[in-house]
Amino acid sequence: MTYLHKPTILTTAPAQASSPADAAARLGVPAGGSHAPAHVEVAAWRYDNLEVALDTEHRCFWAWQRPTGRPSYTMALMQDISAMQFAIQRLFAERAAGGEKPFDWFVMGSRVPGIFNLGGDLGLFGELIRKGDLESLRHYGHVAVEAIHRNHTAFDVPVITLALVQGDALGGGFECALSYDLIVAEKSAKLGLPEILFNMFPGMGAVSFLSRRLDRVRAEKLITSGKIYTAEELHEMGVVDVLAEDGMGEATVEEFIERNARKHNALYHMQKARRRANPITLEELRDVVDLWAEAAVNLTEPDLRKMARLTAAQDRRIASLTPAAPAMAAE
Repeated sequence: MTYLHKPTILTTAPAQASSPADAAARLGVPAGGSHAPAHVEVAAWRYDNLEVALDTEHRCFWAWQRPTGRPSYTMALMQDISAMQFAIQRLFAERAAGGEKPFDWFVMGSRVPGIFNLGGDLGLFGELIRKGDLESLRHYGHVAVEAIHRNHTAFDVPVITLALVQGDALGGGFECALSYDLIVAEKSAKLGLPEILFNMFPGMGAVSFLSRRLDRVRAEKLITSGKIYTAEELHEMGVVDVLAEDGMGEATVEEFIERNARKHNALYHMQKARRRANPITLEELRDVVDLWAEAAVNLTEPDLRKMARLTAAQDRRIASLTPAAPAMAAE
């Protein structure tokens, strides 16, 4: 397995940037400066693991995960997500003086057929656990929840955020979806937290977000069951907000936006009020990560073998999505 940014995870965490602009520069966000139309500027943004576009008709920023390897949260994907988040903050800040608001809605989806995201980088976890590298596990988790918390606060800009789940959202993929204001999921989508199957718990947001969306008992039952739920089941529970017919995810999002565009001010401030009434702080998320990392280094070899089998199953599934190379013609 190739880790594009492996040195980052195996060293101490870099110092936090003092401002979104500083953080953007550190993460290699495309330099702004000019005030070209927002959709033109966004069209120039390039990421290795993300595709982005600004729909001016619906005033919606679309981001699609397009990982270069396994569709899990590698450091490379998380760094691209963080860079995009800081770029969005700067896009709004640069236009604030002129009273311009670049967009109203943000949607995160995936370009991988049948997969939103399969969760944490299990291959890397196994390596670090066998080394007893607690600090690198903590660092990985902190990078993840910092990005998740920016999702939760809508990047501190006046937008409403949505996750569009058109395939499996497992483990950290489910946690990421939970961090947005609303979840739109196609009926065939499957979401769940399989960590309990290898003697772990989901440590990057599930406990915090599910205990707010549900009550404690139902949240813990969902987490400890290891069950993979259909989008329809989670819609009945109140976890998925909007159901879409299979293949109609994007159209359903656009219809939702069209129906609610005139209510955006009320809906945005209602989401802010919800976060104020039932806050999830970055400190809380980091503390849970620390507990998750402590649990991880206690895993036994049988637990790690179960994790490895899950990783191998993910690899086989990804291989099945890759077209086979054409056979060479006989001479």
